[in-house]
Amino acid sequence: MTSRTWVEFDDPGEDGQRFRCDLTWLTSSWTCIFGNGCHGIDADKPDFGCCVLGAHFTDKDDLTRVKAIVDELGEDEWQLHPGTTRRSAWTEKEDGDLKTKVVDGACIFFNRPGFPAGAGCALHQHAVLTDVEPHTVKPDVCWQLPIRRTYRTVELPDESSYLEVSIGEYDRRGWGPGGHELDWYCSGSSDAHVAVDPVYITERPGLIELMGQEGYDELAVRCEAHLALVSAATGTSGGAAHPSPAGRSLLPLLVHPATLAAQESSG
Repeated sequence: MTSRTWVEFDDPGEDGQRFRCDLTWLTSSWTCIFGNGCHGIDADKPDFGCCVLGAHFTDKDDLTRVKAIVDELGEDEWQLHPGTTRRSAWTEKEDGDLKTKVVDGACIFFNRPGFPAGAGCALHQHAVLTDVEPHTVKPDVCWQLPIRRTYRTVELPDESSYLEVSIGEYDRRGWGPGGHELDWYCSGSSDAHVAVDPVYITERPGLIELMGQEGYDELAVRCEAHLALVSAATGTSGGAAHPSPAGRSLLPLLVHPATLAAQESSG
C-alpha cells in the first residue's frame, strides 16, 4: 500500500453522514485510455479493456436503469443484439448474483473492433450519441470504476455514531483476491495518468452522483487546496519537474505514485 492524504468533512446534504476522501487519488492525473493505449485486464484480450468479466448489478434500481436503455438500442448500435430485449437475453447469474452476460470473452454490450459504430460499450456510445452522461445509462460498477464508494458506521466514545462514506481509488484490491491476477490495471499504471485535469474535475458528473452537489463542492475546495500544497511543497506549478529535497520527500504522500511516475517519464 502507498501513502495517501485523506480528508474528512461532514456531508452538507445529509445529517449524520461524513465523507472521507482520498485526495492523493482524486487529484491524480488518471484518465480512461480505452482505445488509446489501454492494455486490458486480460493479456489475451487487450482490445476488450476491462469488459471481459461482465458487470454485476448493485441493486434493482441499477438493473431497471440499464433495462430502460437496452429497450432503446438498435442493432446498428449494439453488435451482439440478441434480437430481443428480454432481461434473460442479456443477463446471467454468477454465484447467485445477476450480471451482464459474457459472450465470446467479453460483456454482451461490448462492441468488438471493426463494428461500424465503433469498438466499446454500446451503452456508453448510446449516451454519447444522445448527449447524456454515461453514468445515467451504464451499470453502476462500470461508470464508477476506478472510483470506489464504501460505507462504514463509526462508533464514537460517547456512544453516538455516524455513517462514513469513503470516496477513493478502485484499485486491484477492490476486485477481491482475483484483482491481483489481472494482467494490467489502469489506476496504478503511469500509462493512464496522462490527463491534463485531475480526477475530481474529469469525473465530476459521476462524483456528483456519488456525493451530491453540495458534497462535491466541498470536495472540490479541498482538492484545490491539496494541489496548492503540492505546488508549494515542490516549488513547481503542478508537482512535476525538479522539487527540492524537502519537497521530494513529501511527493509519495501528496501525489499518486502513477501520476508521479508519468510526470518523471515525461520530464
